[in-house]
Amino acid sequence: MAYGEHPDQVVDVWLPVGPSGPSPLVIFVHGGFWRAKYDRRHTRPLSVDLARRGYAVAAIEYRRTGQPGGGWPGTFDDVAAALDATPRLVAAATGGEQAGAAMTGGSEARPVIVAGHSAGGHLALWAAVRHRLPETAPWRLTGPPPYAGVLALAPVADLAAAHRQRLGSDAAGDLLGGGPDDVPDRYAATDPSALPPPAAPTTLVHGALDDRVPPDHSRDYTARKAARLVEIPDAEHFAVIDPLSAAWPTVLKALADLTSGSGVRSVPDPPT
Repeated sequence: MAYGEHPDQVVDVWLPVGPSGPSPLVIFVHGGFWRAKYDRRHTRPLSVDLARRGYAVAAIEYRRTGQPGGGWPGTFDDVAAALDATPRLVAAATGGEQAGAAMTGGSEARPVIVAGHSAGGHLALWAAVRHRLPETAPWRLTGPPPYAGVLALAPVADLAAAHRQRLGSDAAGDLLGGGPDDVPDRYAATDPSALPPPAAPTTLVHGALDDRVPPDHSRDYTARKAARLVEIPDAEHFAVIDPLSAAWPTVLKALADLTSGSGVRSVPDPPT
């Protein structure tokens, strides 16, 4: 389902298998170091499995570095637009307005979880704090996004560190057009480690054997923010999105905790 005119400005909506009603909605942002050669297709098994377990899933696509309009600022434009359009798209997919209650707070409103993996985990953490972005940021919201929780799987939670570590051949530098010393305002508006924590309960899941995104990204983030860390001893980078992996039940438990409201709530908004 399209939220824009570009072929990559689309959302795949997966409807839950089982009884009708306001099932939880997972908005999922795929990873791939924000690069064009990686798209949402590699997370399709995740979407299918969650739908089979009773979740509605909205898997968003976005323009990425290496393609026209991707990188700065187009990647962030697209993710923000996709998230804003999701209630309408889910309602259209289900043929009724009740689905749109997911983010409008109706009497039968479904819990909405924003989730992502790797670079998509970064984008999920960023999306959850759009109300706390610098006032000059075009994606800033006037209030907290209506999410019941945030689930970041093996996230690139620190863009400045990712640049220093040259993760993905300096994918962060390619995304933002330079390092923190070159484009400090861009890092200030997009780096979860430099932004306040989400208002919603937030859980980071990371495999201890991850050699793509160091587990310290999640360890450091949760140490400084009011967020929960679930570290899986024998899991590597892709295990946390693989329904056939031994790590998958742990991911499902973290998601269930957020949808049930038993996740760790972050600090409240500062007074204005």
